[in-house]
Amino acid sequence: MDANRRTANIVGGLFIIGTVAGVLSLLVAGSLLNAPDYLIKIAGNQNQLILGALLTLVMGFALAGVPLVMYPVFKKRSETIALGYLIFRGALETVTYLGCVMGWLLLVALSQVTLQADPANISNFELLGNMLLKEAEISSQLTAIVFPLGALFFYIGLFQQKLLPRWLSIWGIIAVLMHLVSTGILGLFAAIDPMSPLQFALNFPIFLQEMVMAVWLIVKGFNSSAVYSE
Repeated sequence: MDANRRTANIVGGLFIIGTVAGVLSLLVAGSLLNAPDYLIKIAGNQNQLILGALLTLVMGFALAGVPLVMYPVFKKRSETIALGYLIFRGALETVTYLGCVMGWLLLVALSQVTLQADPANISNFELLGNMLLKEAEISSQLTAIVFPLGALFFYIGLFQQKLLPRWLSIWGIIAVLMHLVSTGILGLFAAIDPMSPLQFALNFPIFLQEMVMAVWLIVKGFNSSAVYSE
C-alpha cells in the first residue's frame, strides 16, 4: 500500500471513529444532562457522564487527527488551505470539545457535593450547575461555527486537487453550509429548535456525506491521477 492510499484509509477511519464516538456520547450523556433533576441524576450515574465525556474526547482527537494527516497533501497545492484546515479543525475545534468535556466533568464533581449539601443551600448548587451546563452549551455552539468553517477548507481542498469525485466534494460544501446556517447561525440566535425535524433535515446531509466519503476513502482511496499529477 502506497503512502497516499494509506493516508486516505487513515482519514476515512478517523472520520468513522469520530462520528461513532460523537453519536455514542450524545446517547450516553443526553438523558442525564436533559433531565429536570440533572444533578441528582448525575450523582447516581456519574460513570455514565464520565463515559460520555471520554467519548467526546475520542471524537475530538480523532477529528483533530484528520487535518494533521491531510496537511502535507493540501500543502502541495495551497498552504492557505492546509493551514486553515489545521487551525480550525485541528486546534480551535479541539478546544471547544475540551470546553464541553470540562463542563461535564465539573458537573460530576458538583453533583457529589450537592448530595452532602445543606438543603437550604441547594439553590446555590443548582445555580452553579446551570452555569456549567451553559458553559458546555456555549462550547457546543462554538463547535457548530468552527466545524463548518474548517470543513469548508477541507472540501475546497479536495475539490481543487480533485482528490475525490467532484460530486462528493460539492456535496460536502453544500451540506456543511447547511449545517453552518442551521446549527451555527440560527442556533446561535435561538431561531431554530435544536431538536426540531427541520434542524435534523438540515444537518443530516453532512452526516451522510461524511460517512459516504469515509467509506469511499477506505475502499477506493484518493483519485490516483490527481495525486500523482502533483
